[in-house]
Amino acid sequence: MINVLIADDHAVVRKGLRLLFKQISDINIVDEAIDGEDALNKLKAQHVDIVLLDIDMPKVNGITAIRHIKKDIPHTKILILSMHPEKVYAISALKAGASGFVSKEADTDTIISAIRKIDEGGIYISNELAQKLAFDENAHRPSRLYKKLSTREIEVLKLLSAGKRNKEIAEELAINEKTVSTYKARLLKKLDVTNMVELINHARNLDLY
Repeated sequence: MINVLIADDHAVVRKGLRLLFKQISDINIVDEAIDGEDALNKLKAQHVDIVLLDIDMPKVNGITAIRHIKKDIPHTKILILSMHPEKVYAISALKAGASGFVSKEADTDTIISAIRKIDEGGIYISNELAQKLAFDENAHRPSRLYKKLSTREIEVLKLLSAGKRNKEIAEELAINEKTVSTYKARLLKKLDVTNMVELINHARNLDLY
């Protein structure tokens, strides 16, 4: 039996997943979490094989939650289930410690297959992303831009694009405001832009909205 915790801030998503897994004999939903902080607390309180984690949640965002889980609850594997584009977030999530990434647009068989593969020790990404990783797509500027950015820089860019101020970003990522400013400067340089408006436009090109 694969014990799974669903961590998503949308009640309809949690309910839908519960109904889905209710019909699957080898997957057991042990609990639900409504935000990143709630997920961390519940994972520490009980045995969970896999956490099905949304990447964009209140209090503790998905990438930060991945880091905490890998540090404090290393036996629990992480499958990201997100509406955000795989091309931007999947590699970032895998670098942080996730074992797979599935789009919320995926069919139910794909989600179930991903859970089983991860439980067996594998890594799950789509065939499309696997091909992108295998071949250098020089013709796609957003992909080239993304490859320049670190996981933390992607996090900061996403929060900036959401209208967060330096202080808010610092609090969410558990870093100081000076460090946020440093990341902003790196982003401007790496993406070859001179102001925040151009930086946000790049965020749109990377589908960070």
